[in-house]
Amino acid sequence: MEKCAWALASPLEEQYHDFEWGVAVHDDRLLFEFLVLEGAQAGLSWSTILKKRAGYKKAFDDFDAEIMAGYDAIKIDELLANPDIVRNRLKVQAAVGNAQAFLKVRQEFGTFDDYIWQFVDGRPVRNAWKSAVEIPVTTPASDLMSKDLKRRGFKFVGSTICYAYMQAVGMVNDHTVDCFRYGQL
Repeated sequence: MEKCAWALASPLEEQYHDFEWGVAVHDDRLLFEFLVLEGAQAGLSWSTILKKRAGYKKAFDDFDAEIMAGYDAIKIDELLANPDIVRNRLKVQAAVGNAQAFLKVRQEFGTFDDYIWQFVDGRPVRNAWKSAVEIPVTTPASDLMSKDLKRRGFKFVGSTICYAYMQAVGMVNDHTVDCFRYGQL
């Protein structure tokens, strides 16, 4: 079975590729989880974040935005001492601030799903890349998403992070056309 080349880097990445990457996500909690994880990845490899994903789930109360929005300085210090996550103060503070912004978006739009999927008109963009080198790191849609998220108070949501997020949650299908997942999604 052919797969996207990056998926062969490790068993963890292969499993993520085969079962999660590019699958359309409409669950608010999971959409928030990916937003936090993509922000944590800034400057690091995705494999680093995948290895710490279980640690993040535990440390961040299973990405419950309502709980995370109330984290105080003591909790942030606790998180910064936790080796199971990326211990970067700006990223940890951004996760807390993003939880607060996430709740405001949900209040305004009913669901975060309704808000975030508007950037692709509510349905996945199906690209047709023959090779990974063709896949862009940003698009006009990720530029627009980034700008709007920042306007709403989100942090660590540059256009490149937003495009990686769009790929992760299935807003775009960026599996290469020879990958077995391309046709499935």
